[in-house]
Amino acid sequence: MKILLSNDDGYSAPGILCLYEALQSIAEVTLVAPDRNRSAASSSLTLSLPLRVHEIENNVYRVDGTPTDCVHLALTGLLNVEPDMVVSGINDSANMGDDVIYSGTVAAAIEGRFLGYPAMAVSLVGSQVKYYESATRVLLALIQQVKKYPLPSDVILNVNVPDLPFKKIKGFCSTRLGSRHKSESVIQSKDPRGATIYWVGPPGNEEDAGPGTDFYAVANGFVSVTPLQIDLTRHEMLSDLADWLEEI
Repeated sequence: MKILLSNDDGYSAPGILCLYEALQSIAEVTLVAPDRNRSAASSSLTLSLPLRVHEIENNVYRVDGTPTDCVHLALTGLLNVEPDMVVSGINDSANMGDDVIYSGTVAAAIEGRFLGYPAMAVSLVGSQVKYYESATRVLLALIQQVKKYPLPSDVILNVNVPDLPFKKIKGFCSTRLGSRHKSESVIQSKDPRGATIYWVGPPGNEEDAGPGTDFYAVANGFVSVTPLQIDLTRHEMLSDLADWLEEI
C-alpha cells in the first residue's frame, strides 16, 4: 500500500512525524507538507507564485505553499507513483463543526479526494495534546477497514480523536458536524510603529453540540468519524429556489 501524507502544521510538526513513523508498518509513505504552519489555510492554492520543493530525506518533502498546494503538487507531478490513499494529520487541535470550512488539515484530504483518491483527515482534540499514539492507532484501524470495505468515491472521512490514552477511548461514533456560535470579535492592537493592527479572535463556543454531533462524541470519550462531501449544493432547496427566481 502507498500513502501520501500531508498536514497544515508543517512538515516537522510532532503529529505528522508520529504518523509518518506509524504508517511505515503498513505502507510505503511519502510525506509532502508545508514548510511552516499553515493552519486555517482552507483549500487555497498558490497561483501567482511558483512553488518550491525541498527534499529533506528520501520520500520527505517540504513545500513553501499551502496544504492544498502540497497535495495537488504531489498528485499532479511530483510523485512518480500514484498513492492508494491520502492522509492528512495528525492535527494538534480539533477540526469539528464549522472548523472544517477553515481547516487546512481537512482541505488537504479534500484535495486528495477531489483528485480521485480515498482520503481522510485526523485531528487530536485537546488544549495541549500529547497522546499522538492514540490517534495513530485509531487511524491504522480505519485504514485497515477502508482496505477491506472501500468508501464511496465522494466521501472524505474527518476523524477527531480525544486526547486520551488509547485504552480510555470508548470506541468509534459515526457523527455529523456540529456548529459554533459566531466568532469572538477581532482584537485590536498597535505595532511597534504605532499603526493599528488586528488579530482574528478565537472561535465561538459550541452551539449545536448534542448527541450525534462530532463535539458530543469527542466530549464523551469517543472517536468522531464524520463523512464529508465536496458538493456544497443544498439540493432540497433547488425547487423552491427555481420558484423564487421566477418572480424576478
